[in-house]
Amino acid sequence: MGGFFGTVKKSRCVDDLYYGVDYNSHLGTKRAGMAVLDKATGHFTRQIHNIENSYFRTKFEQDLPEFHGESGIGVISDTDAQPIIVNTRLGRYAIVTVAKLNNLSEIEQSLLSKGVHFCEHSKDTVNPTEVVAALIAEGKDIVDGICKVYESVKGSCSMLILTENGLIAARDKLGRTPILIGHNPDGGFAASSESCAFSNLGYNLCYNVGPGEIVRITAEHGIEQLKQPEKDMQICAFLWTYYGYAPCVYEGRNVDQMRFECGKKMGESDDSTEEIDFVSPIPDSGTGMALGYSAGAGKPYLRGLVKYTPTWPRSFTPGTQERRELVAKMKLIANTELLRGKNVAFCDDSIVRGTQLRDNVADIRKAGANKVHIRISCPPLIYPCEFINFTSSRGPMELITRRMIQKLEPDATPEQIAEYSDHTSERYRNLISAICKELNLDSLCFSTIDDLVEAIGLPKERICTHCFDGSSRF
Repeated sequence: MGGFFGTVKKSRCVDDLYYGVDYNSHLGTKRAGMAVLDKATGHFTRQIHNIENSYFRTKFEQDLPEFHGESGIGVISDTDAQPIIVNTRLGRYAIVTVAKLNNLSEIEQSLLSKGVHFCEHSKDTVNPTEVVAALIAEGKDIVDGICKVYESVKGSCSMLILTENGLIAARDKLGRTPILIGHNPDGGFAASSESCAFSNLGYNLCYNVGPGEIVRITAEHGIEQLKQPEKDMQICAFLWTYYGYAPCVYEGRNVDQMRFECGKKMGESDDSTEEIDFVSPIPDSGTGMALGYSAGAGKPYLRGLVKYTPTWPRSFTPGTQERRELVAKMKLIANTELLRGKNVAFCDDSIVRGTQLRDNVADIRKAGANKVHIRISCPPLIYPCEFINFTSSRGPMELITRRMIQKLEPDATPEQIAEYSDHTSERYRNLISAICKELNLDSLCFSTIDDLVEAIGLPKERICTHCFDGSSRF
């Protein structure tokens, strides 16, 4: 998905920027970049590095002495090289985006027909952030230009724009991805995709940018609203289920508290808990749910799988499925002494392709577990994400649910496929049984959409649950 961080201060900002961007590292996979503006000279300094095989800090630490200025932006991107620095009739600015442009080629061709040219390419694909910058440049001013982006993009786009007159934060028109703003009592403000970037740097969360809202932030005057938020919102449910770091807060709801509530609800209602000896997370995003499930079921919480992190990055990061599977296998160590002869409920955030979980279950059984029960904090993924790059899936058949549906009903209609998302239907029960058999599980349980929405604490119509029920058609 990607994440960004920007800051405006009355003093040198590079240290805050460096560590603030790093707190978004779990969100992106390929490129990272920072740009700083020196107000005295009007000079932008920029660096971009490949982070596919190394951590953000190791790539940028040597660059820090080169950055001079009081305001800056940075990004961890799972797609393109950023920031982009442009000079237009609206002025000079640097821009970073968290976006998925489903109609990128269409927008590119429209701009090319008007005489716009593009310089930033990767693998013969135009840089999406450069396309966004070109759309903005068509506006009467920057706010009008951002509104043109909102009108043009099919998918989603949130952005930070560093100008000579402050930092502009513009959240996706339906708020699919968040922008949080923090204030440092010693002076300065920061905007981030993740609120966990604030506390250790001395910032206090003070503002939640609304869907489609545009604000300007300066160290001298604080937050100035340039465009009011839209009424509709479709914030991604997976921010709480998977993407978000445990201490983060979106729309007033803490990530780990949401995961705990999902687990507790399931533990209280699960009719299989009598034979369970203990509850274990599949770390890391299964930890909050496992704690909740343990509390709800009244069963001990133990770590049957332990994550080894000193040399292995998270498994979602590598660019190929083969390497993701290898990293997933290498980083988790089965705790044999705890597992031997036990019936264990393992909690995780989701099942996407199913390959990682299949390997995990094989290792758990090899370690001597008697029965393996899997509990998932979100509903089954029936539809690929169309809005925020949740998975790199090229089509629905990469989802284990759709492969199982094809086995169950090779000629299933769209209406019949939709019925598999209804947890009260016979088709749903058949799907769960098929996945259970495919992954060699003793039992499998997913949270319902209703329980997920209740744990998030927002009205259903303000949360994007498209990957579960195909409901978001904006």
